[in-house]
Amino acid sequence: MESFSSKELRKINYLISEYEWLYHELALKFNLTDSTMKILYAICDIGEPTQIIDICKHTATSKQTINSALRKLEIENIIYLKFSDRKSKNVFLTDKGKILVEKTVKKIILIENEIFNSWSKEELEVYFKLLEKYNYQFKDKIKMMEEIK
Repeated sequence: MESFSSKELRKINYLISEYEWLYHELALKFNLTDSTMKILYAICDIGEPTQIIDICKHTATSKQTINSALRKLEIENIIYLKFSDRKSKNVFLTDKGKILVEKTVKKIILIENEIFNSWSKEELEVYFKLLEKYNYQFKDKIKMMEEIK
């Protein structure tokens, strides 16, 4: 069967895969699971307190997977959970978790910030504008597809 993907789509899929692979390799380097890395990154990016549902959205990971990883992190004394209301739980880093973040995720975020800081304002605007345009159009096409069902 031949590919349905255009040259451009194959290129973007390759770049996305490469991007995800880099984070996977970093997780291995830091001796973290991919889920742990994503959770710690989300907490650092969103800030504390972080609701579990926000971690799921931020990482594009199922609630079941996030909850399983959180249970392990809780046992390892990396995070603790606290109810914010009857249904929602907030995730907080313990002191041990904060030390782990300093040694791992914070280093990644500093590198990412350094890269973006090296780009011109125009480069950043074009990059973000094109990503937003693609996401908007993709969501719109998916919505149209759902209406056809």
